[in-house]
Amino acid sequence: MSMFQYQPNIFNKDEFCDIELEKLLGYGLPEVRSLTDVIRELNSIFSSDNVNIDLVKYVMETYKSNPSDWKKFAKFDRYSYTRNLVDDGNGKYNLMLLCWGEGHASGIHDHANSHCFMKMLQGSLEEVKYAWPDEKSELKEIGRTRLDLNDLAYINDSLGLHRVANVSSYDTAISLHLYCPPYDQCSVFDRKNGTRTTTSVTFYSMFGKRNKGQDIKEENL
Repeated sequence: MSMFQYQPNIFNKDEFCDIELEKLLGYGLPEVRSLTDVIRELNSIFSSDNVNIDLVKYVMETYKSNPSDWKKFAKFDRYSYTRNLVDDGNGKYNLMLLCWGEGHASGIHDHANSHCFMKMLQGSLEEVKYAWPDEKSELKEIGRTRLDLNDLAYINDSLGLHRVANVSSYDTAISLHLYCPPYDQCSVFDRKNGTRTTTSVTFYSMFGKRNKGQDIKEENL
């Protein structure tokens, strides 16, 4: 169970309508020029028990990548993508950098009833969405999107499952992820037969410091 309630989206379309959001909030939208601003605004939004998910999206979408903001959190591993915690949101969300080496990819996974935002900070990624399986059957692909610098993607379990990959053989990629509420387990699915496995998620680093001896988790985000 979530410890707080999410206010319904005021839109369900590709273009974000700032005017509608301002009218709903009753005040001007915040300026978001740095990763510090992102963290400040997220902490303010999540200080309420009623979280406006559209305002969360606005904050994530408005931020434009600046390596000087996030380079201290960007830690790569030779063999797998890494999950690097930036802010724990006082237990209400996790904000993290995912660092993808050439050819690194996640498994097909759900999001444990969490909202997931994914913003590109460097390079590009491919997101492939799948429908939930009917019993034991091959997963059906329902969408494929290339995410480039500063693009923002969103998914929750009502929209299906997804797999994320750096398909480049010569460029790395870095993405900023927000999970609200946070979770420490999710489900990974076999594409051929829909078999579901529960797996734990871990952090490669926390707040810019490497977690020594921490196992890499290739299966999930």
